Amino acid sequence: MELSATGEPVVTQEDTQVDVGLDLQAGTLVLAQEGADLVAYHALVEFAALKGQPWTAQQVKFSAQGPDGTSVALVVDLLNDACDGPRDGLPAVIWRVVALAATYAGDVGITYAPPAS
Repeated sequence: MELSATGEPVVTQEDTQVDVGLDLQAGTLVLAQEGADLVAYHALVEFAALKGQPWTAQQVKFSAQGPDGTSVALVVDLLNDACDGPRDGLPAVIWRVVALAATYAGDVGITYAPPAS
């Protein structure tokens, strides 16, 4: 394949929302809802930055397997009702999922080095 390229790419952050998906190892996160254990296998964390503010995690959407083997979706709102801070009473493991997603998003130290030419 013949390829040529020129220019100097510049990135602008116009998106105010970024979703980061994580595939979770089976059995590492169990969510309990209405007495049923749900084994989470995927989390989609929604980050937003409004009007030049820092990025904030707003919501986590979990895909899980219910006790009968069916797939279940569970949405956890991370912000309080006034949307000015974190929601009280969320389990610490939910915030660990958010921290993992932030790492994958590059906010907490993901680095990349291009191949040596």
